[in-house]
Amino acid sequence: MVKGTKAIGLLAVGAALCLGWSEPILASGTSAVPSAGVGQILEADLAEEDYLAAAEEAKNERKAIYGFSNLGIANVSNYLNVREEPSEDGKLVGKMSKNSGCEVYEIKDGWAYIKSGKVTGYVKAEFLLTGKEARDRADEVATDMAVCNSGGLRVREEASTESPVITLVAEGEELEVVEQLDGWVKIMLDDEEAYVSSDYVDIAKKLDRAVTQTELIYGKGVSDVRVDLVNFAKQFLGNPYVWGGTSLTNGADCSGFVQSVFKNYGVSLPRTSSAQSTTGTKISLSEAQPGDLVFYAKNGRVNHVAIYIGNGQVIHASNARTGIKISNASYRTPYAVKRVLNT
Repeated sequence: MVKGTKAIGLLAVGAALCLGWSEPILASGTSAVPSAGVGQILEADLAEEDYLAAAEEAKNERKAIYGFSNLGIANVSNYLNVREEPSEDGKLVGKMSKNSGCEVYEIKDGWAYIKSGKVTGYVKAEFLLTGKEARDRADEVATDMAVCNSGGLRVREEASTESPVITLVAEGEELEVVEQLDGWVKIMLDDEEAYVSSDYVDIAKKLDRAVTQTELIYGKGVSDVRVDLVNFAKQFLGNPYVWGGTSLTNGADCSGFVQSVFKNYGVSLPRTSSAQSTTGTKISLSEAQPGDLVFYAKNGRVNHVAIYIGNGQVIHASNARTGIKISNASYRTPYAVKRVLNT
């Protein structure tokens, strides 16, 4: 600071400084687009602690938007492996799908130490966006999600309490927002639009998180065939949803995904979820084992199917935005559970 001059403000570390109408100038001397942070002129008579508090508040606001204070984004076409050690020989502990987010703790020797969802480990830094690139990508891909703040949330066909209830959704489940209306939120329920009351959801921007390799918890006596089938299905996580499709790599809808997975194990299933629900032996969700099928319905008619993978979870081709993903089996009310594997 020049002697005899008066401080008029403080800048947070890494913030850009705009001089007149020129481009923002960083401390390194390079130009940059203004970053998120304290981007306004502060009153000259504020105390230093007030400036620091403002900077911390801005940091917390950024974190609140996407859930990360030092954001990283998986810059891959499919998925990014997360390993226990910073080595390609390290044990695989999880996978980050395309554009999923993580907290970046450290980048060293070409590896980034991160946490995403329940997964903590190392990823190749060359496939991870950080800093402004990560924030820009997050702005493009983050989705408004309606997070249920009460149990038994009614999902309706139309924005009216007189409209039929399609299903019930558990507290904490997330539903993709299509549009916010007066008192209602239009959401995507798998590949169909539906409505929930805005009184019982919180809207937040969300990025996908990594999936752990240990999320599959198999019960005693589960056959190797069932374990293998579920692991086979999991390798297609993040692949696209295509209505009418049956390709595990280029795109499938919910029933096409199920049909193609089971075909690989010599099991022939009908093409549609409704027809698939007529096959096999009916069981309860509490009896389900990895490889059983969970069906969902609208007005008593089956319109969605998923594969149970254990630990109260299913894998399914959900919709065009999320593609093939893992969800809680009760993310919406199951209509029926069927066993089609006799092993």
